[in-house]
Amino acid sequence: MPMDALCLSAVLAETEQNVLGGRIDKIHQPSRDEILLHIRGKNGPCRLLLSANPSRARIQLTALPRENPAEPPMFCMLLRKYLSGGKILDLRQPPAERLAELVIEATNEMGDKVRRRLILEMMGRRTNLLLLDGEDRIVDCLRRVEGDLTQARPLLPGMFYHLPDPQPGKMDPNRLTEEDRAALLAQGQCDTPADKFLLDHFMGLSPLIAREVAFDAFGEVDAPVGRDPAALLDKLAALLSNVNEGQVQPTMLLREEKAADFSFRPILQYGPTTESHSYPTFTALLDAFYQARETADQVKQKGQDFLKSLNQARERLVRKMALQEKELADTANREQDRIRGDLITANLYRMKKGETVLQAENYYDPDCAPLDIPLDPRKSPQQNAAQYYKRYTKAKTAQEMLTLQLEKGKGELEYLDSVLDSVSRAQGDRDLEEIRQELVETGYLRRRGKAKDRMKRPATKPMEFRSTSGLRISVGRNNLQNDRLTTKQAGKWDYWFHTQKIHGAHVILWTDGQKPDEQSLHEAACLAAWFSQGSQGKKIPVDYTPVKFVKKPAGARPGMVVYTTYQTAYVDPDPKLAEKLKP
Repeated sequence: MPMDALCLSAVLAETEQNVLGGRIDKIHQPSRDEILLHIRGKNGPCRLLLSANPSRARIQLTALPRENPAEPPMFCMLLRKYLSGGKILDLRQPPAERLAELVIEATNEMGDKVRRRLILEMMGRRTNLLLLDGEDRIVDCLRRVEGDLTQARPLLPGMFYHLPDPQPGKMDPNRLTEEDRAALLAQGQCDTPADKFLLDHFMGLSPLIAREVAFDAFGEVDAPVGRDPAALLDKLAALLSNVNEGQVQPTMLLREEKAADFSFRPILQYGPTTESHSYPTFTALLDAFYQARETADQVKQKGQDFLKSLNQARERLVRKMALQEKELADTANREQDRIRGDLITANLYRMKKGETVLQAENYYDPDCAPLDIPLDPRKSPQQNAAQYYKRYTKAKTAQEMLTLQLEKGKGELEYLDSVLDSVSRAQGDRDLEEIRQELVETGYLRRRGKAKDRMKRPATKPMEFRSTSGLRISVGRNNLQNDRLTTKQAGKWDYWFHTQKIHGAHVILWTDGQKPDEQSLHEAACLAAWFSQGSQGKKIPVDYTPVKFVKKPAGARPGMVVYTTYQTAYVDPDPKLAEKLKP
């Protein structure tokens, strides 16, 4: 759900405990729409994320690491200039608004202390992040809204900032007077659905919460408000009282074990089709909810250029292989040409130039049935025989070459699919950069022209886990890492895991020369199944063997190996196990 005003107030209540009085040490802009403030708070260092992404707008403390671009964007540099070293004096929210405001005391160019405000407006397509000076003038904003003064709220540097206009006809539910309540009770004597009635008259409610209040009042979400408007308003008042008193429970809504929504309280309206999973903090909840979405969007956005080239190369290869398979099928009748050549040679004494058909006994047939052999009347009998032999030889050579080319094409297709699988598991700029470098080395992408774009970045490290018994488990993020793990870093008695006939990561169980326990072997196999194309399946076959039995053929593509003397485990991919085994 979008973070409505009630959920935002609960998040801010948790956040202010850690950031008020803290100082801003660092400011980063990991992506176009996100600002990350590193804060030295009274409870220790923390990171405050301000996301102005229209589909993921929020403010939260975060524990997830985020990669920063090589060069900070201009808006990030501006915030560093005005807010670095500043002290957070207040974190507040205007009544019933999806808006968070940080009041920061910082120093200006003269060394004097000044107050500035950083405002995050979470309003769908108009989501924005603005920096204001001490006189409420806009220093700059993440998205400038240009135009003349006839437009709704132009936002440009130098203009005075004003709060968004309140929604007409709606009231703050926290400021409901007896007169307002009486008027609402009179208006509630109708057949309007209860959730729509709440949304039409109150600010700060999301459709999810409006339906939940209706469900609390009537036991169903589509009941008319006229059934009992007083009960509906009482349930809303009770909900507001719980939020104001801090009686909230960060909750993830799961459908088929996948994150579907989140809220500040358990949600009961969906019944048994949706599970409510509680989290200890909003930090943990929001990190868990948005992590997979952000990673997928980041990969789609930043890897879009080479993903297009990769998919085009794969489509070309598939079309080429289809034509080769058709040509190979055409060579299946080549023996017929050889037989015709032999029969013409055996019957030269009967033939004359200019004949169009030779009828001869086919001594290759057990019954010696007669066979009609087409002839070219412009050629001699010897030339007709030579023509059939030539066609036979050409088809035989084509069959050999096409078989080799199809085998090569299958290997190439497997490699491209493995790269696409690596892209789907990429978790940041460095992972994508390594994949890009791999594609340059294998000839699928051109090397970048600018020197600064060719700067060698430090190689990323594999994902690390610890088995229940304490053994280290490493999981490759891409083909280059797979090669380094398997062929250079792992010892011959460490164990290697990979899904059988399914693209996935190389997994190494580090044994220090000792025989690993069965639990560690099982957990490493589960990780191999989870970080593979079979992550959504059941009973995935995973081959495992000591590294000494794994070899890389000469000239093989990155990540391609052969192995012998292996065992196979059938395991279920388990994301919860992967999370549990993180060190």
